[in-house]
Amino acid sequence: MNVIDVDDVSKAYGDVQALDGLSLSVERGATLGVFGTNGAGKTTLFKLLTGLNKPDAGSVSVAGADPTDGTTVRERVRYLPEHAGFPPSLTGREILRFHARMRSVPREERSHHVERILHTVGLADAADRRVGGYSNGMNRRLGLGTALVGEPAVLILDEPTAGLDPDGIRAFHEVVESLAAETDVTIVFSSHALGEIQRLCSEAVIIADGQVATAGPVEELRRAAADEVTVSLSLGSETAANDATAELRDHEAVSTVSRSGADLRAQTAPTEAYDLLTAVGEAYAIDRFEVREPGLEAAFHEAVGGDSRDTDDVPTPATANSGGEPA
Repeated sequence: MNVIDVDDVSKAYGDVQALDGLSLSVERGATLGVFGTNGAGKTTLFKLLTGLNKPDAGSVSVAGADPTDGTTVRERVRYLPEHAGFPPSLTGREILRFHARMRSVPREERSHHVERILHTVGLADAADRRVGGYSNGMNRRLGLGTALVGEPAVLILDEPTAGLDPDGIRAFHEVVESLAAETDVTIVFSSHALGEIQRLCSEAVIIADGQVATAGPVEELRRAAADEVTVSLSLGSETAANDATAELRDHEAVSTVSRSGADLRAQTAPTEAYDLLTAVGEAYAIDRFEVREPGLEAAFHEAVGGDSRDTDDVPTPATANSGGEPA
């Protein structure tokens, strides 16, 4: 069952065509990652999903209703902007209780509801501290907590980890992963980091020039976009790495190979990775190795070209290893 349906939507601002026949559907309980370069139309899409704008053509349905129906938006759809501010003199618990009252959570359920959200977003131990002393990451998680009050059907997170340090990003990711695994809320997660979308989302949509450039399950997108894996090897010495690099350049199954010190990287077909590792391991001592499948950036390049802002590949769990023998 789809909780979001966007059908052939167009939206212009004067002479600027922000969306041009964009269509997408999101099933209940999915975590959809949205990526678009600046000016791609992502912000306009979010304004349509939250009822802040109406399309010039086409239709939008969120949680079974037109999002411009204010009551439906308030009750079923929540939007967390990149920056959300709170009165610094209030505590996290007070802010969540205020939102619970505003969203008509029954009085007898309010304390339990707030306590559950505090645990969900990892702020139970800081619930009675003034938010003026919260870190940036804690404030983001408090913002997520306010969006969860009243159990929405759709949660729209607009670059929620932008500007956070690694610890803040990790903590926020853990909350999103918990929500995706333990609830049926539909999460729309936008990010400029394709690797972040790949880690957190089951589905992805890449928007370019107001249209969907590509969309589908994350695993299918990245596997379909490229037919090679990257094998990274660390050998016992630079001399060994230099000799192995020369040999791999003549290997018919290797498309490219590069070396830095005692480390080398080679690209080959997935079916050839094991044989390549075995051949190198028989001739040289391998300190560690890793096999990486293509990431979503491959799908981005195939769909629209250009450079993404995140170019990390993803290790293949079955073959990544730190030992000296192929897994």
